[in-house]
Amino acid sequence: MIGTTTSLKLPLGEHLAARRRRQVVAWLWLGAALTFAMLVVGGVTRLTQSGLSMVEWEPLVGVVPPLNEAQWDEAFAQYQRYPEYQKLRPDMTLAEYKTIFYWEYAHRLLARTIGLVFLVPFVLFWALGYLKGPLTRRLLLLFGLGALQGLMGWLMVASGLVDRPSVAHERLAAHLLLAFSIFAVCLWTAADLIPKGRDRTHALPRQALPRDPVPTAGVATRRLHGWLIVFGVVLVLQVTYGAFVAGLDAGLAFNTYPLMAGGWWPPAAWHLEPPLRNLLDNIATVQWIHRTLPLLLLLMAAGLVVAMWQRRQEPGGRLDDSTVFESVALLLFGTWLLWLHRVTRLALGARVPLQGPVPVVVAPSYASANAEAQPQAKRTL
Repeated sequence: MIGTTTSLKLPLGEHLAARRRRQVVAWLWLGAALTFAMLVVGGVTRLTQSGLSMVEWEPLVGVVPPLNEAQWDEAFAQYQRYPEYQKLRPDMTLAEYKTIFYWEYAHRLLARTIGLVFLVPFVLFWALGYLKGPLTRRLLLLFGLGALQGLMGWLMVASGLVDRPSVAHERLAAHLLLAFSIFAVCLWTAADLIPKGRDRTHALPRQALPRDPVPTAGVATRRLHGWLIVFGVVLVLQVTYGAFVAGLDAGLAFNTYPLMAGGWWPPAAWHLEPPLRNLLDNIATVQWIHRTLPLLLLLMAAGLVVAMWQRRQEPGGRLDDSTVFESVALLLFGTWLLWLHRVTRLALGARVPLQGPVPVVVAPSYASANAEAQPQAKRTL
């Protein structure tokens, strides 16, 4: 309708018809859901110390687990040649080995499943002409992250098969951050494929939309951008140090907080040389940072909530039920982190869910806040 003005931000892949766009969005959501499942299974694999139970990387042949006693004996014999068995589990039985093997097997099988779920629809969409321009580049980025994740997974396992009975915590952190990155890129791309604006319309060809200048971001919008960046940086640090704590088995080194061993700063927290090594390898320092960052994240979450509300009161913003939901979600996330950093001795069943709420709670709220931080251009239809 000529002369009708609506606030509409053109989505990624604007060449796609609405039906095709919905198909790509559903595919990306499925990828994000499987990646989340991978994070949970990976967490269980880590907590059960199952990650080194499969000592060979066979992307194709490894799909089939041992099927008879002879194959199980061979797999167990291979495991017995490496430091984890020799130094930590010399009395392990075959039945116990099967338990940890199946957790790592499930982890790798799910990784292969995710690869197929991404690859087959991608090839199909490409053949049907769905993928052009920026959308293609975004999805190739996603595939690059997936390939790098597979390589990093094996490099991580390989670090525990030489002279140490555990994986390198730096590689563990890289492996976890790559998983979070894949999850984030899936949701980011899906969100960019959905038209945004007060009036949702069907996708129109690029030529059908006269181009008006994009409005300059207001003060509240710029402030929201700043809070998003700060919150994201601190969150990445928290996830990284969580992996460091897991890799170094630092979680039980000190059982109290904020006082650790009777002081605000744990003893021997800065004794390694060169000094920067303490930020990576010192158990006391790593645990102190991981337990202190949630305090900062709570402040960042509160600041982000305030910035979101201020942005929605600017011209073109809006205040609705989603504002309240996102605000409560972010604050609950901060409160959950405060509770988590006080917990040091938990049974496996209680520790498994601790990793899951990070992407589930933060990602939707963060994506919505990011969308709100984008100035809405006027389009005349």
